[in-house]
Amino acid sequence: MSIRATKKVVLDAGHGGTDPGTIANGITEKEYTLKISEYIHNRLDDLGIENSMTRTTDETLSPDVRPGRAQSFYGKGSDVILVSNHINAGGET
Repeated sequence: MSIRATKKVVLDAGHGGTDPGTIANGITEKEYTLKISEYIHNRLDDLGIENSMTRTTDETLSPDVRPGRAQSFYGKGSDVILVSNHINAGGET
């Protein structure tokens, strides 16, 4: 019999609210990180994997608040995976 380790996942949609992140070519980072996190959240739900999101709306989470929010769901044990979504912009090469 195979034993699968049970992990909990916290999805952190980077930026948000007054912090838009990168804005380029009609893309605003905070909007896409939220869409990406929502997609992953739904897929994990489909798979029966317990998960939570640090933000579900266009909300500002300061650097002082974000870590506490992430840890508020399941603590900070080794059974928790944190996925922080960001989209980087590069310069010309």
